[in-house]
Amino acid sequence: MTYYLGVDIGATKSHAMIADERGCVVGFGEAGPGNHEVVGYDGLQAALQAITAQALASAGITAAQIAGAGFGVAGYDWPSELEPTLEAVATLGLAAPVEIVNDTIIGLVAGAESGWGVAIVAGTSNNCWGWNAQHQIGRVTGNGSRFGEFGGSGELVEMATISVAKAWTRRGPGTALSDMFARYCGARSQADLLEGLSQGWYGIGAEAAPLVFQAAETGDAVALGVIRWAAAELASLATGVIRQIGLEQQQFDVVLVGSMYNGGLLLLEPLTEAVLAVAPGARFVRLLVPPVVGAVLLGMQVGGLDPRPRRQTLIDTAGLAVFARTATPQ
Repeated sequence: MTYYLGVDIGATKSHAMIADERGCVVGFGEAGPGNHEVVGYDGLQAALQAITAQALASAGITAAQIAGAGFGVAGYDWPSELEPTLEAVATLGLAAPVEIVNDTIIGLVAGAESGWGVAIVAGTSNNCWGWNAQHQIGRVTGNGSRFGEFGGSGELVEMATISVAKAWTRRGPGTALSDMFARYCGARSQADLLEGLSQGWYGIGAEAAPLVFQAAETGDAVALGVIRWAAAELASLATGVIRQIGLEQQQFDVVLVGSMYNGGLLLLEPLTEAVLAVAPGARFVRLLVPPVVGAVLLGMQVGGLDPRPRRQTLIDTAGLAVFARTATPQ
């Protein structure tokens, strides 16, 4: 029996998963952040070692039995970051071939039935990568607002906060978000809210994004406008990637990854409309399985095993493996 390793390194948590040649998940490991932008390359190495050791132990195998390994690494955006990432992976002692990609790609591979297309990440921040059937890569910078890439929940809340400030200074229309954000922070008034935000007494982060959707559902025009702005920004990421890899006239999956999509049709309708205007053959798929599934599929591919016949078995057993791990007292 041969085995395949998949690793998902994130900014808040990291996962490792091992499957056998049938696609059955046999091992799983979990730890905290491994993104080198958050914890450094030493932290990346520590996360890799911790989750891989857990996965190997739960599978009852050794690293020598791994035939292929796929790594989706948050923070791996540029060629200059490949060598230190490879050095961290090398500490695992794998003799198998490996493939290292940005973590957005493993979300794409996990969600797209064909294994290619475009993935739009909208979590705390945003990202968008894709590849076509020939694995030609398209991507955005992954560096967020510095390079004009928006659409995550943190950026949504930031834009909503700007709208609250504009309402208070009469530079913009009133909005229910003013009182909602004040209550959220425990502020005595809208003025106290803005003073507290400016002085650091209060904070409103990405976790407040559901308030924007709640206000929009009541018909608040400002909240609706902020959500439509986020949808347009996410669509612009996708359409840029689509143009880079020549998918405008093809049928392909657009995989939606992240908690922002919990906002439902208020976000999805303007987003899909804008993407379809450029690529009418796009099909939208919400990622409902752990992204690490995509890393295992990459591991199979680089290890010389066709992942397509194993994909559904892997998906079916992955959820059970993650549940069993999280339900067991540590």
